[in-house]
Amino acid sequence: MGAEARLDSATWLGRDVVFKQRVVKGYRHRALDESLQAARIKNEVRLMLEARKAGIAVPIIYSVDLPENRIVMEEIPGTRVKDALEELPKDQAEMVCRQIGDIAARLHMSDIVHGDLTTSNMLLDGDRIVVIDFSLGSKTSELEDKGVDMHLLEEAFHSAHYRRSELYEAVKDSYVKTYPGGAEVLKKVREIEKRGRYTRKE
Repeated sequence: MGAEARLDSATWLGRDVVFKQRVVKGYRHRALDESLQAARIKNEVRLMLEARKAGIAVPIIYSVDLPENRIVMEEIPGTRVKDALEELPKDQAEMVCRQIGDIAARLHMSDIVHGDLTTSNMLLDGDRIVVIDFSLGSKTSELEDKGVDMHLLEEAFHSAHYRRSELYEAVKDSYVKTYPGGAEVLKKVREIEKRGRYTRKE
């Protein structure tokens, strides 16, 4: 149960699925809430479909029920990348990190900003990484937004994977090799970090 949605595992038409139910906000006017929920569901579904076209593994969407504020999607039987990176041997962990960099690059090449690009929103299913939860995502070509995406990913590495934070170098290397604009995005990340340090000092 999150602030915006509830996730439930279920069987639906003979398939193992996840029901993603957006939470109704009682403090909002009903018509406004319905409009916002529908817009956010449509945005999330659109981004997932575009990510799939870009060659990124995402859960298959089986049904979208706007009146019920619900998405029915494939249940991925994998492990969170956040957990896997702590357990895998270093060489395998580095391969996973190179995959992460490639995924981030493919998203940004398609002008998709995930909005919560962390290893908690990636599942390791065999040899593939499946990206989940595009609810905070957007379609944008803005360098700043892509920089924020990568800044968030780097911060996640330094906090959740502080014992192996050096592995983030493999993420960056793969990102730049796959995405022609990657070096500019990482330059923007440094600017964002400097602004953050300046704000904290103030």
